[in-house]
Amino acid sequence: MESSCDETSAAVVEMGEGVRAIRSNIVASQIEVHRLYGGVVPEIASRAHIEAISKITYEALETAGITLADVGAVAVTACPGLIGALLVGVNFAKSLAYANKIPLVPVNHIHGHIAAAYLSNPTLEPPFLAVVVSGGHTQLYRVNGYTDFDVLGSTRDDAAGEAFDKIGRVIGMPYPGGAALDKLAYEGDPNAIKLPSPALAGDTLDFSFSGIKTATLNYLNGMQQRGEEINRADVAASYTHQIVDAITKKTELALKQTGLKTLVLAGGVAANSHLRASLEKLCKKKGVTLAMPERGLCGDNGAMIAAAGYFNFLRGSLANTSLNASACEIF
Repeated sequence: MESSCDETSAAVVEMGEGVRAIRSNIVASQIEVHRLYGGVVPEIASRAHIEAISKITYEALETAGITLADVGAVAVTACPGLIGALLVGVNFAKSLAYANKIPLVPVNHIHGHIAAAYLSNPTLEPPFLAVVVSGGHTQLYRVNGYTDFDVLGSTRDDAAGEAFDKIGRVIGMPYPGGAALDKLAYEGDPNAIKLPSPALAGDTLDFSFSGIKTATLNYLNGMQQRGEEINRADVAASYTHQIVDAITKKTELALKQTGLKTLVLAGGVAANSHLRASLEKLCKKKGVTLAMPERGLCGDNGAMIAAAGYFNFLRGSLANTSLNASACEIF
């Protein structure tokens, strides 16, 4: 079960020796609701999760052709995310597991994004480098084992997905702005506007996306004040180019530092066509295997949480009714 932001999802996944199969993956999207406000409203998101979670859970079971008696474990996103949204999923999962005497498995949302790659790439196994790019996170991980993660680099402020959505909204793209910006960027000149790189200088693997957002906003405000016409395609292309280039450069540095020969791209922004193409080019140049979830598994979904939950279950990372949600990454 996944409810960390604005998608309520329940899935049934069969995992075992040589088996990684999605039997159902139901997602209740809140995009139309939040589009009215240009972004996610946490209180509205929490209420929408409450309305959807029971219905989609039983829909997931029905679609998979099973009952709760067939379920081996209940996995749920416990961190990180919007606290109100997380609490809905955690409390529902606790109640469901307790009432039916089913083991309860807490899952880190970011680890879930990485685990989505296992579902689309049946032979994938650690160790590998993972770059997770989403609306709330931009991080580089060394994945030592199925439940063993080392953070190598991270954004120090905003995430790449949030940066895409923010500028997309400012130039009039429909919410979520990142998806529309991805398409528009093909129509513009990526070198038309000089913008700062989100890749921090030096050997660090960290990012900062606040600077490029501010620089772009200043450019747009300056153009507007001078009464000059804004070429939205050029803005989209230049902005996208700098963000993708920054992530690619830090990924290349991380590959060099770790010596790993497999790269996983995950998270909602992993669906961005420019980023996928850039990392494909990098991996081809470096002789590195690239594994990505199919686009339908890049966004928040229950199947990725089930996959991560399976490996946590094997490790014995179970929870009881005292499990609480956390807005921060605590495990």
